[in-house]
Amino acid sequence: MKIIVSVFLLFAVTFSSFSQTNDLKISELSKEIESKVIEWRRHLHENPELSNREFNTAKYIVKHLNELGLEVQEGVAKTGVVGLLKGDLPGKVVALRADMDALPVTERNDLSFKSLVTSEYNGKKTGVMHACGHDSHVAILMGTAEVLSKMKSKIKGTVKFIFQPAEEGAPKGEEGGAELMVKENVLKNPDVDAIFGLHINSGTDVGTLKYKTGGIMAAAQTFEINIKGKQAHGSRPWTSVDPILTSASIIQGLQTIISREAELTKEGAVITVGVMNGGIRSNIIPESAKLIGTIRTLDYDMQKFINKRMNEMVPAIAKVHRAEATIEISKGLPITYNHIKLTEKMLPTLQRIAGTEKVVKISAITGAEDFSFYQQKVPGMFFFLGGKTLDVKPEDAAGHHTPDFVIDESGFILGVKTMTALTLDYLND
Repeated sequence: MKIIVSVFLLFAVTFSSFSQTNDLKISELSKEIESKVIEWRRHLHENPELSNREFNTAKYIVKHLNELGLEVQEGVAKTGVVGLLKGDLPGKVVALRADMDALPVTERNDLSFKSLVTSEYNGKKTGVMHACGHDSHVAILMGTAEVLSKMKSKIKGTVKFIFQPAEEGAPKGEEGGAELMVKENVLKNPDVDAIFGLHINSGTDVGTLKYKTGGIMAAAQTFEINIKGKQAHGSRPWTSVDPILTSASIIQGLQTIISREAELTKEGAVITVGVMNGGIRSNIIPESAKLIGTIRTLDYDMQKFINKRMNEMVPAIAKVHRAEATIEISKGLPITYNHIKLTEKMLPTLQRIAGTEKVVKISAITGAEDFSFYQQKVPGMFFFLGGKTLDVKPEDAAGHHTPDFVIDESGFILGVKTMTALTLDYLND
């Protein structure tokens, strides 16, 4: 028994010493490339591209990975890039993921690298902006690749760097994102044992990491409701079947599913109508209207219940108004589910790199992430990286997907160090 205990203690001391040595090297190499990471991010921010159109972003990444001597695969899931780094020793395979796409948002910030790019989205001219921090994710992973490439002798196994397009959703009628990457076997050849991903957060202090075991982000579905009524002059509403009024009743009705039917003490849920289209003139009651929205759930049984009630309620409310209505609900994104054993195993790594007091366990949020598709196939862990300047109050920080979104670049280096340490600790355990 004494021999077993002694061997265990020797292993623990050895691994601890190994980690400390690696941490010093990680810190040194990360500091050396910090300015490059910021430069990469600024370039990407100034040159954003929409989902499935990240052609120049992909070229930028490929050039860097080739310079590092990695095996590079292009055109994965349309514009995705995969880099492969084989360590000097055999072992497991770990994947690291960053999303590449920007959003149809016109930037309002006064930055020297502000985006002035315009494009077309859903038939409308719009500005294009990295309003969710994907530019920083790419730069951080490029930095992680550089640090790890300089530590090949410490890598027991293989690292797969996944630069993924279309996290925000592929254009209508197209496939894309993590689901397509999985479909195209990004987790195969070599087979991935675990995957890690991060998301910068504009409302979290720089230097802080946030995590949760189990479900950390919601499943997300899109729904579309089409209402058919009868057109009439606005001065004679009694001759119409008003789809606008019907829409209002449907919107109110849907909210009662959340406020009166969903068991919110079990898990949170959200139904939001984000688009309401109908009509063209003040004095014309139109023939039809359309509602588009999102459903967010953290429990699959609750999701099933909400879907069922929406399918029942929408045509029933329309019928009350003498109108007709159909509803289509997408399959959507799964729950972003952090593998419990993997997350518990890697928590000491987060605490060691950021400091225990700077690693915060959070409740699940109703945002969604297609990182969940990887987690359906292999154990995965997703966490949040602080991107808010310390002297800015959380309530004053511009939210994600807004024109004023901004992040503190001093937080990037923690992202590089954390992703690098997670990789080495996992592979060398």
